[in-house]
Amino acid sequence: MTSGRPADDEFAPYAKADIDYVAGDDAVVVLSAQGVEVTTLLQSLDEEAISALRYAPDKWTLKEVVGHLIDDERIFAYRALCVARGDTRPLPGFEEKDYVAATDFESRPLVRLIAEYRAVRAATLALFAPLTAEEWVRRGNVNGYEASVRGLAFHVAGHELHHLRTLREKYLV
Repeated sequence: MTSGRPADDEFAPYAKADIDYVAGDDAVVVLSAQGVEVTTLLQSLDEEAISALRYAPDKWTLKEVVGHLIDDERIFAYRALCVARGDTRPLPGFEEKDYVAATDFESRPLVRLIAEYRAVRAATLALFAPLTAEEWVRRGNVNGYEASVRGLAFHVAGHELHHLRTLREKYLV
């Protein structure tokens, strides 16, 4: 079942600019293709060359960006699961900077981060692939805003595209 493209009222207003970059109207197809793109990019990098790589003093390292993508996807997939299953309880927000600061992504080998990214993406795709039309448009309260399952899925895709642009334009120049 194709997810369809979310309307602007199906995700957080702050995510609109990123979601606008997502091509197509099927979250599963988009996330599957992006997974290949991200994995290919990360596999092309040299561990030593990206060690502690930041584009500015107060910014995350490249590995921290990858870790952030993994964390964010896990959280948004959980939110999508809750909403898809009809859980009506409000879902809390999270502070991304605190999550990155609470672990040491930089100490992990890039190959392990890539494997973890792949595992998370596979789990996300396994969650989304069998959803029905009704489940894709189901809505819930997420961090104080109303979101649909497809809005959350497109948020994952748009957020990742945002960070891919940053990696290419600021880290890998």
